[in-house]
Amino acid sequence: MHRTLLKHTLIAAAALVALAACGTETRDHAPHRATQAAIPAVPEKKQVRGLPGMPPVLDPRDVYAADRPNRLSPVVRDFPSRVYVPNTESDTVSVIDPATYQVVETVRVGRQPQHVVPSWDLKTLWVNNNRGHILTPIDPRTGKAGEPVEVHDPYNLYFTPNGKYAVVMASLDRELVFRDPHTMKVAKTVPVSCYGVNHADFSPDGRYFIVSCEFSGELLKVDTEKMKVIGQLKLPFDGAMPQDVKVAPDGKRFYIADMMADGMWVLDGDRFTVPTLLPTGKGTHGLYVSRDSREMYVSNRGEGSISVFDFTQNRLTKKWHLPDGGSPDMGGVSADGKVLWLSGRYNAEVYAIDTRTGKQLARIKVGSGPHGLAVYPQPGRYSLGHTGIFR
Repeated sequence: MHRTLLKHTLIAAAALVALAACGTETRDHAPHRATQAAIPAVPEKKQVRGLPGMPPVLDPRDVYAADRPNRLSPVVRDFPSRVYVPNTESDTVSVIDPATYQVVETVRVGRQPQHVVPSWDLKTLWVNNNRGHILTPIDPRTGKAGEPVEVHDPYNLYFTPNGKYAVVMASLDRELVFRDPHTMKVAKTVPVSCYGVNHADFSPDGRYFIVSCEFSGELLKVDTEKMKVIGQLKLPFDGAMPQDVKVAPDGKRFYIADMMADGMWVLDGDRFTVPTLLPTGKGTHGLYVSRDSREMYVSNRGEGSISVFDFTQNRLTKKWHLPDGGSPDMGGVSADGKVLWLSGRYNAEVYAIDTRTGKQLARIKVGSGPHGLAVYPQPGRYSLGHTGIFR
């Protein structure tokens, strides 16, 4: 009996020593948060139960896991690298070769092109001709425009994560129009009571999406599968004008740029409660996530600057000012992650910015009123729309 008691005592003592050692390692040798994010963790057993038909989520902790530098889908691997710039007042798309910073082609499109949007299957670029009431398809392999498709009030365009529907943001019609993603035939029209629906992003599981209503200062929450508005809230700022929407890598928060509140609203999408405001700069407009999912570039159109938000630190860490000012608006990040491309809405120009230093690499003259430019191709398995939201 004494021998058994001694054995149990020794085992208990060894366990305590091991536990103490573990505690010391965690306390004294844990890496900094930024370093910790780079270390592969043990995969979580819990899987995301996605929207039916949606490709599986690669990493529950990072919705942008498929967007790593130069990780191009076989569908787009042979496409030439180009920057497609819709000029809203010139009714053209300027095509830039990013290697030379030169406009290599100018494509005539419809009236008031607002955004160039990659299709869900990555094969087509859709030019949203808002006042022309047409979508112009561009073949990214050749850069040539195809036959326009009649679509009323196409301010912006998104795709459900399962590729089943295109969602037209009919801003002035006050509608979300669910359409066939190829023919653009109407499947369901959803009237909304807010004014100026324009930008959106989806939850990690794809089951809902958040929409900004620019002209009434509101947000919508939409059930993707039911194609139904399930939430609506007024932003707590007089004269709010929400713009771009982007979900955090971990999917726990949505960020909504607001050009009149001069910052980003931080929203809990699941709970859909009143968001808080994080000031970034005058005329906050576009939001773009870095290729390593660590940072987000925030364009401040009213002051010619770009703020850099660090997801791991949950704060703004840098601000880059364009030399000679400018009006940085919408855009995207290069396939290798080294260059941020933004349109200069009121200066008839496009900016190329080094994502490591914030240095302006080029300032390129284009048509009048350049807006939602698309950098293409980009990494990712499929497109959710806008100027390039990839998963």
